[in-house]
Amino acid sequence: MITVHEAETIILDQYVGFGTEYVHFEAAMGRVLAEDILCDRELPPYDRVTMDGIALKFDGFNHGLRNFAIRGSQAAGDLPLEIFDEGQCIEIMTGAALPASTDTVIRYEDIKIENGVAAIDDINVKKGQNVHYKGRDRKQNDIVAKAGNLIDSSVISIAATVGKAQLLVKKNPKVIIVSTGDELVDVNEQPTAYQVRRSNSYTIKAALEQFQIHPDLLHMPDDQQIIETKLASCLETHDVIILSGGVSMGKYDYLPAALKKLEVTELFHKVKQRPGKPFWFGKNEAGKLIFAFPGNPVSAFLCLHRYFVPWLELSLGLLTSKKVFAILGEDVQFTAPLTYFMQVKTETNEAGHLIAYPAQGNGSGDLANLLDTNAFMELPAESTNFIKGTVYRIWPYKRIL
Repeated sequence: MITVHEAETIILDQYVGFGTEYVHFEAAMGRVLAEDILCDRELPPYDRVTMDGIALKFDGFNHGLRNFAIRGSQAAGDLPLEIFDEGQCIEIMTGAALPASTDTVIRYEDIKIENGVAAIDDINVKKGQNVHYKGRDRKQNDIVAKAGNLIDSSVISIAATVGKAQLLVKKNPKVIIVSTGDELVDVNEQPTAYQVRRSNSYTIKAALEQFQIHPDLLHMPDDQQIIETKLASCLETHDVIILSGGVSMGKYDYLPAALKKLEVTELFHKVKQRPGKPFWFGKNEAGKLIFAFPGNPVSAFLCLHRYFVPWLELSLGLLTSKKVFAILGEDVQFTAPLTYFMQVKTETNEAGHLIAYPAQGNGSGDLANLLDTNAFMELPAESTNFIKGTVYRIWPYKRIL
């Protein structure tokens, strides 16, 4: 067996790019940006009014004027109106372009309008107030979103603002999720007393769809010839195969032997961790990768988030992936010489600290606990007693804040 760190290093060393493609910006949510987005013009593109009210020349106010004749009204999108002397003003709306002959906006709350004249209350007025000046945010050709960012609603907003209808994004790998085992039946089937429904494939599929990866699904019976034939086909058609089950030491765990026969090089088999110890990883000469997770649902779920997702983020050049740490909320004892990935539920206390509380249940294999927890806390193999208040890394699989 190898350590968690060794397994991580081996997997991340196999990162690879899958190219780029253009997609419409409305369909780009969850993809990784492969180009910098530039401003096509200054932001804002004109001196923009930020309050409903009147626009005037500050010099008039500064010279003692408090009553201003309203020359006209200007809405957002209108051509700017102009004043011809310091005693005039323009009634103006939020978002409108500030007329060149004015430089200051007084909001409606600070004026009274009667008979076409705006009277300013006894207030302090600063030149240029309530104006968002042209180019204050960004200049033309400034970068507003960098390549490597995960495209979220803010990137979509920027793309729309600068007229970037087509975005260059990183291509996702073509993935197939393969389950094995005669004890597994489909979701809509009624299992016998000694069978279970296939859940791992759908769990992994749902997690990958958050990255806009839409994997194929395949189930194989415990038949060595069928396994070899179908895996050979998968290696031809997909970049990544994620296997679930069939990698332990049982009589019907045919996958390691089948992969060897198909000339897939084993890079490691078994990791010093709980859950997920039987994890197998390898690749063939064409660079196709095989992540063979244990069949235990929690083990597969852990391996996906601890190993596959970091590999995927690295392969896609994602810039925003960050390590997350939390404070252990209770004393924990774990005596096996393995790295323990403990299911935890995180909460933020009044001091702003992220606290991780161990799940109460039947250990690391308790699938139901995944509903009530949101992360795995990685407890190192070098220790057996983990003290409340100590900080450890966590691997979130739901929102933690």
